[in-house]
Amino acid sequence: MRGALEGIVVLELGSYLTAPYAAMLLADLGAEVVKIEPPVFGDPFRGWGTNGYNSTFCCVNRNKKSVTLDLKTDAGRDVFLRLAGRVDVIIENGRPGVVQKLGIDYDSIRKLNPRVIYCSISGFGQDGPYCDRPGYDTIGQAMGGLLGLVTNLNAPQLAGISFSDHLTGIFACYGIQAALFARERTGQGQKVETSLLQSTVSFVQEAAARYFATSEVPRRETRVQAAQAYAFVAQDGRPLVIHLSSPPKFWESLIEVVGRPELRTDARFQDRDGRRRHYETLRTILAEAFATKTREVWLERLREHDVPCAPLNTLEDVFADPQVQRLGMTVEMTHPTMGRVRLSGNPIQFEQTLVSYRLAPPALGEHTDEVLTALGYDGETLQRWRQEGVI
Repeated sequence: MRGALEGIVVLELGSYLTAPYAAMLLADLGAEVVKIEPPVFGDPFRGWGTNGYNSTFCCVNRNKKSVTLDLKTDAGRDVFLRLAGRVDVIIENGRPGVVQKLGIDYDSIRKLNPRVIYCSISGFGQDGPYCDRPGYDTIGQAMGGLLGLVTNLNAPQLAGISFSDHLTGIFACYGIQAALFARERTGQGQKVETSLLQSTVSFVQEAAARYFATSEVPRRETRVQAAQAYAFVAQDGRPLVIHLSSPPKFWESLIEVVGRPELRTDARFQDRDGRRRHYETLRTILAEAFATKTREVWLERLREHDVPCAPLNTLEDVFADPQVQRLGMTVEMTHPTMGRVRLSGNPIQFEQTLVSYRLAPPALGEHTDEVLTALGYDGETLQRWRQEGVI
């Protein structure tokens, strides 16, 4: 079976997470991705561990070839332009203006390659009052409203995962694929742009719509109460969650499971709106009940009554879960010199095309000679460029 994007060649000029994640998603679908990295140190994520090869780098760089290239040199820029003239997609996530200074921006590239899809990812957009500011995941979460919806604003805590970075990579991949589809009809490439701020603001759709409709600012507890979702700690100290949503049968089954039938006739909890308004009172009552038995006992009883519930898993729990294993979400790859790498897999399944894991994350510059030789550069030139620091 062939990958859906087999034959598409992507040039990634990315660092950290947003552009590398977008490129990896395309690579999983069959695209060939050439990752351009600075000589010596490479992608900054290589420095988040030893040997330039660590979990932080590997998690967003499988299925890629690594080429080292100093784009500040004339030779490095010329090589990049030669590559850019032959590819389908270019992805970059530098600050606005950087690629223009290097002479490798969209306007320069499209003169060589009118069919190119050129995706620029930034912190806040390519123009506007914030465009020159440094943009990182936590900044995107905070400014885009997402962090304010998942933490207590009176005692704020940061999220333990890079939400905005990953969201931006997904939206960039989405935009690139749409542009590729449009090119099939028009024959023309185009520029695609997104940012941490735009992606995060777009992602908080439900809360934004609620704000526009009511003029009330949603907080973390707003949706929790509306969705009738709860988190409890069982007798053995292990957490679990329940999500009642709107069907009355889930509420009725829950109070049967916890042995509190009188709650059915309690005036405060007669309907969903009442349970929303008295959420904290109800949560306290239920928390006391759930503290009396172990988590597995509660989960078994809840499932017997078809109440939506789940253990609140750590990642150790996740990858030991039989359903996760059945879905094949653990990917194991082996690099010829760096050894075994285990990663979380791609979530998409196709009937007729293939998601594949062809290349383990690359060592720095692993494919420089291969890619540049294919461009027509000879060994003597490559040796000289190494001595000069071009590659």
